[in-house]
Amino acid sequence: MKIAISSDHGGNNLRKEIMSLLDELNISYQDFGPQSDDSVDYPDFAKPVADGVSNGEFDRGILICGTGIGMSIAANKVKGVRCALVHDVFSAKATRCHNDSNVLAMGERVIGPGLAAEIVKTWLGTEFEGGRHARRIEKITELEG
Repeated sequence: MKIAISSDHGGNNLRKEIMSLLDELNISYQDFGPQSDDSVDYPDFAKPVADGVSNGEFDRGILICGTGIGMSIAANKVKGVRCALVHDVFSAKATRCHNDSNVLAMGERVIGPGLAAEIVKTWLGTEFEGGRHARRIEKITELEG
């Protein structure tokens, strides 16, 4: 599995924690920054992750900002991306089982690193159930045009 990861300035610290977790789990990733704590515009950092997942360069993506809201909105504008904003373990599992989410968004100002790590581990380790859920994903794809 290859992961694309990025944040804005509001998610820098949590992004670094998650990259350490990915290292521990021996999961390959590419960091799309930013490399400083200077204020940046989250769509600029959501786009390369969403594009990379959409075009198949990466299996999944992780985006972090202050709340996760801006990153998830921006990522979901990219065709083929199903970005889920998650702040609890149950939702992390559900969004993989039922929605086949391929990008995870979280908010550094909403959750701490311990919970974020559990969310990421659950999200990465949960498979899509398919079945009736696949029909629903097909309908979402139709909405994209």
